[in-house]
Amino acid sequence: MLPVYETEAHEALRKQVGRFAREHIRPNAHAWDEAEEFPRELYRQAAEAGVLGVGYPTEMGGGGGDLSHVLAASSAMLLEGHNVGVVVGLGSHGIALPPIVRLGTADQIDRFVRPVLRGEAISALGITEPGGGSDVASLTTRAVRDGDEYVVSGSKTFITSGCRADFVTTAVRTGGQGHGGVSLLMIETNRKGFQVSKKLKKTGWWASDTAELSFDEVRVPVSNLIGEENQGFVPIMMNFANERILIASQCVTIAELAYGESVAYARERQAFGKTLSGFQVIRHKLADMATKIAAARALVEATVVRLLRGDMVTSMAAMAKNTATDTVMHVVSEAVQIHGGYGYMRESLVERLYRDARLYPIGGGTREIMNEIISKTEGY
Repeated sequence: MLPVYETEAHEALRKQVGRFAREHIRPNAHAWDEAEEFPRELYRQAAEAGVLGVGYPTEMGGGGGDLSHVLAASSAMLLEGHNVGVVVGLGSHGIALPPIVRLGTADQIDRFVRPVLRGEAISALGITEPGGGSDVASLTTRAVRDGDEYVVSGSKTFITSGCRADFVTTAVRTGGQGHGGVSLLMIETNRKGFQVSKKLKKTGWWASDTAELSFDEVRVPVSNLIGEENQGFVPIMMNFANERILIASQCVTIAELAYGESVAYARERQAFGKTLSGFQVIRHKLADMATKIAAARALVEATVVRLLRGDMVTSMAAMAKNTATDTVMHVVSEAVQIHGGYGYMRESLVERLYRDARLYPIGGGTREIMNEIISKTEGY
């Protein structure tokens, strides 16, 4: 079922991206997961297919469109590609580039945005720190001004595409304590003092590399400052709102994929002389899955509609994320249960989705942080 706000252009985009995913991702979905990486060449192929530029202004080398087009493309890639880690890895620029698109100079657009959208470079977002978690205002990575350069020292963790990123949009402390002292700085990973401390092993998203990064007096030109000094907290929060809607949308799509696999399996699998769908308990499981997916989809769509018309959706985005993550966790668990032993095997799609889904109630702000945002926004 297509979202209410989608047009023929969205449907054409879904077909275009879906075709790319079927041809380039699905045949390798299991192998790339086991290898815990996918070829760098896939970025160039995705760019040539018009995938990487979705949602970015044409004057910056993008394909145009807004968040609704990004959601359509992401959904099509998940449904047809069957690998969450690859989709997340290919899309890491989706959280790294928006601050530059909104606040960057023409020079920054040329150096950091265009190469990524052409598939020639990889970008990542560096916010989370080993001791900070979701508390962005307390980050400790320090950038000290020294003439025309900043000297950066500190560390980041859980950085998607961090192992092979060329650019990292990095949250640093340039001022005093709290959110008022936070800035955004683009750091090229070939600079002296930058190091990938380690590649992190994860429960899911195996094909997407995740890193811990260290900055040992890395010298970065002041021209790499994104926006104004000590004004980085607001764009970070703006980034989070869109990211949470994207996460919610991905959760609905993953749930749809797991549900579809479960329906097909229940219709084919024989037990005690009849198909699994012949048992009321299985039919009711599937009915509950379908109902939860429909409810989550409706809330995500309503949030997107309000965002597209210019409304503030901070609270709604948090609600949508929590609802969608609750839904996907329920659906993938039931999908494994319906598949029985086959659902526990690593070559099974639902097994992979079960692992991949677990990150969503944590990433982009934990479920508990979402509830705190909702309670503050609603005034209680």
